[in-house]
Amino acid sequence: MKIEFAPLNIPMCRRLQTAAVLQWVFSFLALAQCCLAAFVLLALSDWWMLTLLYAGWLWWDWDTPKCGGRRSQWVRNWRLWDYFRDYFPLMLVKTVDLDPKKNYIFGFHPHGVLAAGAFANFCTEATGFSDLFPGLTSHLLMLPFWFKVPLFRDYIMCGGLVSSCKSSLSYLVSRPEGGNVAVIAVGGAPEALDARPGALTLQIRNRKGFIKLALKHGAQLVPVFSFGENELFDQMENPTGSTLRRLQNRLQGIMGVSMPLFHARGVFQYSFGLIPYRKPVFTVVGKPIPVTQTPNPNSEDIESLHQTYLHNLIDLFEQHKQTYGLNENQHLNLA
Repeated sequence: MKIEFAPLNIPMCRRLQTAAVLQWVFSFLALAQCCLAAFVLLALSDWWMLTLLYAGWLWWDWDTPKCGGRRSQWVRNWRLWDYFRDYFPLMLVKTVDLDPKKNYIFGFHPHGVLAAGAFANFCTEATGFSDLFPGLTSHLLMLPFWFKVPLFRDYIMCGGLVSSCKSSLSYLVSRPEGGNVAVIAVGGAPEALDARPGALTLQIRNRKGFIKLALKHGAQLVPVFSFGENELFDQMENPTGSTLRRLQNRLQGIMGVSMPLFHARGVFQYSFGLIPYRKPVFTVVGKPIPVTQTPNPNSEDIESLHQTYLHNLIDLFEQHKQTYGLNENQHLNLA
């Protein structure tokens, strides 16, 4: 394989963009493990009292990720995230105004490999979420497992990440004052295994838990499609039924997280590595679907609203696909 090295005369701003993305990839793949190792090493050192104090804090603060988290506007406004945005670049597109007196569930599609669009748009202010949707507070839902890792949990909550458990979502969308946005990557871990350039397969037909909670609490549903999300990484071929796919599915069942074997480019060369490609990502926020609160929804209520959501999601995709680089013959595959 011929290696294509990056030129030496790259402008400083592009180097800073690459550094910003590198730290994000590191945070996603290795920061939790480093935080856990640091905590253990500190517990075995002469500074063990600090870990004891933190353990007490952790016990007292255990339910915070289920109760709206603990965001930091300072962290969300770091200059670092502007470089991260400009690397691809990323853009958040609003189609209609949203009433800040209501609560919303944003269904984010597709998941992609590392959900770069979801993170940049809803965990930072780099793309101007608060300016586009004044009065709304975004919360990106993440697997509960990560909020058990000491130190790491506190960092990710600063951006607005919260637990994806049922009680966490219910807490957000049941606030009587409104103004909360719960963002869910609906396809989850299984969808990440199909994320590769050109892929338009969404794992959604059997995903109805968020529909039920929207009905229960009267939260409005908003489909969100991130054009370009699947273009950021290549992935080893893992068709359904293959040995690799069976292994990935088994690991997902055990660990709760998917293990896509992805690759793209490196820091100093463009031929291989874990840094995403420089491909534009446009995250389009669709129109809200009015939901009548139904404290005890039955299967017919859930199915009816689910079909309405799918219809609106397809409409959103079809209306904007040619604007953002797709052709008229490309359509979503709902699996």
